[in-house]
Amino acid sequence: MTNISKALRERLQRSYLLSRPDVLKDLVSMDGTTKFLLGLSDQARIETVLIPEKDYYTLCLSTQVGCAVGCLFCSTGRMGFKRNLSAGEIAAQILVARDYLRRRGLDAGRLTNIVLMGMGEPLLNWKEVRRAILMITDSLGLGFSRRRVTLSTVGIRDRLQEFGRSRLGMLAVSLHAPDQELRRRIMPGAAAWDVKDLVLALENYPLAPRERITIEYVLLKGINDSPAQARDFVRLLSGVKCKVNLLACNPSDEDDFQPPGQKDILSFEDVLRSKGMTVFLRKSKGQDIRAACGQLKAEVEKKDIS
Repeated sequence: MTNISKALRERLQRSYLLSRPDVLKDLVSMDGTTKFLLGLSDQARIETVLIPEKDYYTLCLSTQVGCAVGCLFCSTGRMGFKRNLSAGEIAAQILVARDYLRRRGLDAGRLTNIVLMGMGEPLLNWKEVRRAILMITDSLGLGFSRRRVTLSTVGIRDRLQEFGRSRLGMLAVSLHAPDQELRRRIMPGAAAWDVKDLVLALENYPLAPRERITIEYVLLKGINDSPAQARDFVRLLSGVKCKVNLLACNPSDEDDFQPPGQKDILSFEDVLRSKGMTVFLRKSKGQDIRAACGQLKAEVEKKDIS
């Protein structure tokens, strides 16, 4: 194998080995959330975030370097798309987190939940993401339960149904708007699939009897947080077997988006609950270390340039 090119050797390594990426930086929040900036073999950088829950840890994995969807309120979306991660690069982020926990005398076995919710759109890298999930859930691999693996997507036509048929994990859909016009404005790359057609696909998505789709909705002050928009949101999802995660946006120096006030957040939540929806109001974690998707990478690279 010594006579093959360096580029090919690096490609083979990314695709078939769970070699640990370099930890370029790790930051620990006051709430215990840890964000890692990782360096890959081609000098590309990605992030992964370790989130402490009451009695377990969740790890948020990246699937691409950058993202092509271009959500305006997301630091990764403003980077643009660089390249897909290989299955090995995706799964190896778990090794980084496990090593980190062991070095601190913590139980790495408490890392039980995986969310493909970091940098990138997983279904735009479906071939490698599928291979990564197989590595993650196989008993001879990393051994996670498929019920504790969640894939978060804006909704990619055809690949959404393929993921559903695969039964490889749970589904979360980033909606963030109750209508197509607003979704096109704040999530331009997601608007190729009309939101009503996306919701129809969700109504027909294959679910086991006790399973539900998670709908993610990031609240943006003055943009998608009014009671009227909450009522439109309820009507839009009336036929979907789902639960809703509400989260106020993480403010960034690079955009004008701000989180709503607590009163407006609770008013939005109250409308959903009054209509019978199951709602979880998620506390934004790691704000003091810029733990939202892409923020640390953007900050470090901005300093590199300056």
